[in-house]
Amino acid sequence: MVLSPAFENPRMTLTSLATELASHGYVVALVGDTNGDSGETLANGRTPPCAICGDPTKVDAVPANRALDASFVIDRLTHGNTAWPLAHLIDKHQIGMAGHSIGGAAAADTMVADPRVRAGVNLDGAFKPAPAPGRIDRPFLMLGITDSHSPSGTDTTWGDAWAALGGYKKWLTVAGADHFSFSDLDLIQEQAGFPTPPLSPERGVAITRAYVTAFFDRTLEGIPSPLLDGPSADNPEVVFQD
Repeated sequence: MVLSPAFENPRMTLTSLATELASHGYVVALVGDTNGDSGETLANGRTPPCAICGDPTKVDAVPANRALDASFVIDRLTHGNTAWPLAHLIDKHQIGMAGHSIGGAAAADTMVADPRVRAGVNLDGAFKPAPAPGRIDRPFLMLGITDSHSPSGTDTTWGDAWAALGGYKKWLTVAGADHFSFSDLDLIQEQAGFPTPPLSPERGVAITRAYVTAFFDRTLEGIPSPLLDGPSADNPEVVFQD
C-alpha cells in the first residue's frame, strides 16, 4: 500500500491511516515528497528544503512527478536484487494507493501510468487533470468534503473523473468536514489550540480509516463490507453520491 500526502505536507500527516491499514495486514509505504514538502529527512541525515513551496506554477506538475516516485518505490520494494528484504510479504498483484489532496491526484496519475496499482483512493484532492475515459478501469474511491466535492461542488474535476472511471467506484462526501479532516492535521491543530471544523478531528480520522480500509479490503482482498453498500446509521455524516 502506497500513501501520498498533501502538497507541502510531510508524510507523517497520514500516520493514522497508515497504522490502520497496517493493522489489517497491509504493508504500507508512506512516501515523502523530497524537495516538495516542509521536510523529509534522508538516510544521510540531510533535510532538503522545499524547492517548490509557495510557487503555484509548479503545483500542476506534482501528481505526475509523484506517480514516478510511487512506481520507483514499488520497484524498490518488490523487484530485483535491490528489493526490500521483506519483499516476500508483499503481494505484487494486490497493490493499492491512496493520497490526500494533491496526493489523491497522484494516486490517479499513478494508476494511469502503472498497472500494478490495482485500486486507488483520492482524499479530497482536485484531479490534475481528471483521467480521460478508459485510462482507469480499476477500482477507485473518491472521499471528500461537501462544498467542493459533491456533484454540485466547486471542483468540477470530480464529476469529470467520475464519468471517466471504468471500474468499481464510489463517490462519498462527509458533512462538516474540512480539507484536513482526511489527514492528521486537524488533530494536530486541535492539540495546538487552533479552531477545527464542525466535524471533530477524531471523527474525521475515524471515518477516513474505516472507509479507506473497507474499500481496499473489498477491492484487493475480496472482503465484503456493508460500509460501502450505502448510508450507515453509525456514520450519518457520510453521503453516497453515486
